[in-house]
Amino acid sequence: MSRHLLSASAVALACLPAVARAQDAPDPAATTGVTIGEVVVTARSMTRATSEVLTSVDVLGGDVAQRQTVDNAWELFARLPGVVLTDFGQGTTSGRFSIRGFNGEGEINAVKLLIDGIPSNDNAGRMDFIDLVSPLAIGSVELVRGTSDPRWGLHAIAGSANIVTRSGGTYLDTRVSAGGFGTAEAQLAAGAETGRLTQNLALGYRRSDGYRDHAGFDRLTLSGKWRLDLGDAQLGVIARHSRAAADEPGYLTNADAYTDRRRSYPVSASDGGTRELGQYAVTLDAAPSEHVAVSLSGYANTIDDNRYVRFSAGVPQQQRLTEEQQYGVISALHWHVASWLMAEAGGDVQWQHNVSQRWTTDNRRIVAATRDQDIDLTVGGGYIQAVLTPLRWLRVTPAWRLDRVGGDYVNRLNGRAYPVNGYGTISQPKLSVAIEPVAGVTAYGNYGRTFQIGAGTGAFIVPPRVRDVAPSINEGYEAGVRLSRGRWLTARAALWQQTASGELRRRLNDPAGEFDNLGATRRRGFDLEASVLPGGGWSAWASWSHQRAVIRLPDPATPSQAGNEIDHVPRDVYTAGLEWAPRGGRWRGSLWGNGQSSYELTPANTQGRYGRYVQLTAEAAYQLTRAVELSVQLRNLANDRHEYVWYDGTQRLHAPADPRTLAGAVRARF
Repeated sequence: MSRHLLSASAVALACLPAVARAQDAPDPAATTGVTIGEVVVTARSMTRATSEVLTSVDVLGGDVAQRQTVDNAWELFARLPGVVLTDFGQGTTSGRFSIRGFNGEGEINAVKLLIDGIPSNDNAGRMDFIDLVSPLAIGSVELVRGTSDPRWGLHAIAGSANIVTRSGGTYLDTRVSAGGFGTAEAQLAAGAETGRLTQNLALGYRRSDGYRDHAGFDRLTLSGKWRLDLGDAQLGVIARHSRAAADEPGYLTNADAYTDRRRSYPVSASDGGTRELGQYAVTLDAAPSEHVAVSLSGYANTIDDNRYVRFSAGVPQQQRLTEEQQYGVISALHWHVASWLMAEAGGDVQWQHNVSQRWTTDNRRIVAATRDQDIDLTVGGGYIQAVLTPLRWLRVTPAWRLDRVGGDYVNRLNGRAYPVNGYGTISQPKLSVAIEPVAGVTAYGNYGRTFQIGAGTGAFIVPPRVRDVAPSINEGYEAGVRLSRGRWLTARAALWQQTASGELRRRLNDPAGEFDNLGATRRRGFDLEASVLPGGGWSAWASWSHQRAVIRLPDPATPSQAGNEIDHVPRDVYTAGLEWAPRGGRWRGSLWGNGQSSYELTPANTQGRYGRYVQLTAEAAYQLTRAVELSVQLRNLANDRHEYVWYDGTQRLHAPADPRTLAGAVRARF
């Protein structure tokens, strides 16, 4: 496998199913994506291909993801352009990523997370299910930005991310690593093809004492994928399970954040929790004729999260118990009507049964109940899409998606039931166009609508609300140009804007789980990225995303916020790196970094700006034998003292990030 960190391969080619026919390949005008690393395509869904999405798409190859030493899988997204990472550093609630001017606070979760195409967000859109995947099991990561993709409705406000795990092949891959702060990890990935049956298994275990006091954790992940080839169809079964237990160090005040960064206050001594996750799916991909492909998936997701947390000495400890059960069905029909026309129709529906309970506690002893919510929510939608290529240099993709919402909520503290908001049919027209005026230059533009509904009780008519709350409609535009010169140069520039009609912001520490109306918002920016492969085993890449997220028309209760920036959204996000990996050589080395500018702490913009950082990572590896590789990785090379900061209404609270950290690994592949 090539070790070039950034190839000029187009997403349209990297994402094609192995069973696809040559005439199914997208027109060159559709090439709008960039791939980081190498993607080995073996077996993929015959429909719902990312290659048909004419927007800004980036793909992280498995060769890059598999060799990373990270505490959590969401940290891998640091390698992709324009991604903001939010590092809470609080046990099982470790952090998350966000894109396109949204933040990762949890108030507005705007990215649809998928694992092998299976929806993997919780009710509020958080990304807890990402813990089901360890790096060695990853085949690729696909990040789709914007509002023009019709495949997904719920939570796809700003785009989607699909983590595709390894499929097919016969191999045994192991990686053992150890590093600072008592960190150790063992991973195994194995594949076997016997006749028509393909099996892919993965096992991962990671434990650490953590940089800060009272920050230890351990996590076990298990997964299996089985695929049976039936000729014109493939039947698959997926099973994943994860269990994590962790302590929480809590947050530091202004007075202590820059003097004793490892400190954990006595009030956090009993904070922490456990989280168990499960995901199970049955998939069917079939090609009943030369021009028709069908996919069908059924899945079940489970979350069992038990957390004890106390944010500061001025508030009591809470116990938060979350139990979610999700069941869903996904389908798509892909019909090649003619050489210039492909039509697709699909849809999905998800049924959720969610229990959210909270108590005030004293060192994990219950004092009083503050929440006991029983919520049933059903969200379903369908779409139609056409891909027209009337000329070789022109590709037009009109699409339309419709979604509906239903459900019931019972407050078990008072026995009262409440109806779901009458959201009606949520209409989302979309249109994408790509042209190739000259060879190697692709210009593209797109328009689309996505939507946001209330999370938890926010989706229901709960007093003092006496009438329906309309969904917040997000309307987005994008225009971009992609330049490709053989394998040695790939570059892309894009301008984008996204507005929301009435953004809903969850109150994260509210016992009732209510929300605030942030108001009408506007996010806009531009993305620049480029990669160069000059030869001799060298590769270099860089990206810069500039963005502004502002409140255009605030809630009448907060008129002073008009024109203010939305909190925790940095204006600038950047990545850059250099790698040397000669073909046939034993040595490999890289130096890369990512960073961001500072952000506001609240929509009032009165608490100052925090969160700026630049983190550099250096890696060196030596191929000891054909099967065994030794590597070392030094994270935060410059020992940048960065942190995550938030405002609880009374004070600024800080979570320091890890300092310079060295880790070594041994990887054996057979």
